[in-house]
Amino acid sequence: MTLTSEDRAAITELISLHGHLTDDGELDRMHEVFTADITYDLSDFGHGSLEGLAAVRDAALAMGELNPVGHHVTNVILSELADRHVRARSKGIGIMADGTSGSVTYEDTISRGDQGWRISHRKVIARRTPLSAT
Repeated sequence: MTLTSEDRAAITELISLHGHLTDDGELDRMHEVFTADITYDLSDFGHGSLEGLAAVRDAALAMGELNPVGHHVTNVILSELADRHVRARSKGIGIMADGTSGSVTYEDTISRGDQGWRISHRKVIARRTPLSAT
């Protein structure tokens, strides 16, 4: 499979849409971003993996005001995989209500189905320590 420029734009927009929907509280629209059987791996944060759209929505609701108020994504890199799948790696920046921020890396598998591109697997990797000069 060869990604077209239209595919690349659609996938990048898909990754960005997650932050907009989350920040706007439109959790019932997550089917526009994720497959119904999404695996959302939060094991780096001690939460294991969430399976399915309902679990992702319920986890966001359970976090309530502990959720970032701003989800920002940047540095999207796409790699073609076989059989209508793409690997995406991007950086996420979360802004909390108190103004603090944090950074993560998203490692996504994105699948093309009947409704277009959707994220079928997401691993969220915490960024804990700064780089140091040696």
